Amino acid sequence: MPKAPSSTPARIPQVAVLVDTSRSYGRDIVRGIRRYVAEHGPWSLYLEPRDLHSRFPDWLKDWPGDGILSRTVDAAMLRQLKATKLPVIELRSTLLPHSFPFVGMDNSIVGTRVAEHLRNRGFQRFACYLDTSEAFFVERSECFAQTLRAHGFECSIFKSSRRLRWDEHQRALSEWLTSLDKPVGVFAVNDQLGFWLLDAARRAGIAVPEEVAVVGAENDNMLCDTASPPLSSVRLRGQAVGYEAARLLDEWMAKRRVPKPGEKHLLAPGDIFVRQSSDIVAVEDPRIAAALRFIRQHATEQIDVTRVARETALSRSVLERRMKALIGRSPGEEINRIRFAAVEQLLTQTDLTLDAIAARCGFIHPQYMAEAFRKRSGMTPGEFRRQRAVG
Repeated sequence: MPKAPSSTPARIPQVAVLVDTSRSYGRDIVRGIRRYVAEHGPWSLYLEPRDLHSRFPDWLKDWPGDGILSRTVDAAMLRQLKATKLPVIELRSTLLPHSFPFVGMDNSIVGTRVAEHLRNRGFQRFACYLDTSEAFFVERSECFAQTLRAHGFECSIFKSSRRLRWDEHQRALSEWLTSLDKPVGVFAVNDQLGFWLLDAARRAGIAVPEEVAVVGAENDNMLCDTASPPLSSVRLRGQAVGYEAARLLDEWMAKRRVPKPGEKHLLAPGDIFVRQSSDIVAVEDPRIAAALRFIRQHATEQIDVTRVARETALSRSVLERRMKALIGRSPGEEINRIRFAAVEQLLTQTDLTLDAIAARCGFIHPQYMAEAFRKRSGMTPGEFRRQRAVG
C-alpha cells in the first residue's frame, strides 16, 4: 500500500535580533522577545552576544529572512538595515534619521520620576550629571530639570567630557560635587555615570547619601550592585519593550498591520529600585545629619541609641525627639532599618550562613535576627533568599 504523501511543514519566520546584551536592559529586551515567541511562535531567531558598538553582520546583506529587531548604533549600521528592505523595528532612541517604527521607554517620565523621588526624600537642592552623546540622555536630563523648575528649584548640570582621561574626568567630577551646596540630590542619566559619580564622591570624602544622594537610570544590576554604596536606579522595562517590539514585527511580517513610517510606541518606565545611594531623608539639622551618618556607618557594629547620642553631643531625649520629627523614625528604628537592609543584601548576594550574617550585621543571637526578620518581611531569611534568587 503506497504511503500517504507527507504534508509540507509550515514555514517558520526568520528574525534577526541585533540587540546589545552587555547590559541588563538589552538582555531584558531579549527576554521579552523570547516570551513573545514562546507564546506566539515558533520563530527562527538569529541571536549572538553583542555590545553597544557591535557591527552589522555582513551575511545579513543577502539574507532571505523576514524581519529584524535592532538597536542601531551608527549611520553605517542604519544604511545596512535600510538596504535589506526587510521590516525593521528600532529599539534604540537615536538622532539618526530613519523611518523605522520605534519601541522603547518614554524617557521624559524617567527624568520626572527621579525628580519626584528626590523631592519626596526631602531634598531642596538638585543637580544632574549628563552625557550629551545620546538624545535620550538629554531628554531625561531636561525633564528632570523642568520638573524641578516647575516647583521652584534650580538644577546644577555637569556634562561628561569624553576628551578627558578617566582620572582627569573623575578629578573634575569630584571638584564639582565638592562645590555643590549640601545636602543635594543628584540624577545621573544612566547607571554608568552613576557608578562614576559615586566613585568621585568617595575620592572627595563626600558622604553618600547623607550629603549627596544619587539616582541612576536603567537599573543595570551589575553596575548598581557593584557601586559603593549600591546605586538606586529607575527600572527600564526591557522585557515589556522586547515583547511589544516582537508583537509589532509579527503583525508586520504577517501583513496583518503595516506600521506607519516613524511610528512610536513609548512605554512608561518602572519604579525606582531604591538602594543605599538615595535611601535617606534629607535633613538640614547638622546634628541629626551627623547622627544619621554615624548610624549608617556603624549600625552593624552593635551600637545603641546611647552611643549615637554621645557621638552627636545630644541628650537621648533630644535626639529621639528631633529625629522622630525630621525623618519619622526613632534612632533605634533607624539602626534596625540599616541592619536589616544589610541582612537582605547579604542574603541575596552571598551564600553566608545565618550565623555569619548575624555576626556581620550586629546581631548577637542569630535566632533573634531570624525571628525579627520574619516579622518585618513576612518570610523567613531562607524564604527571602530563595525568592530573590529565583527573581
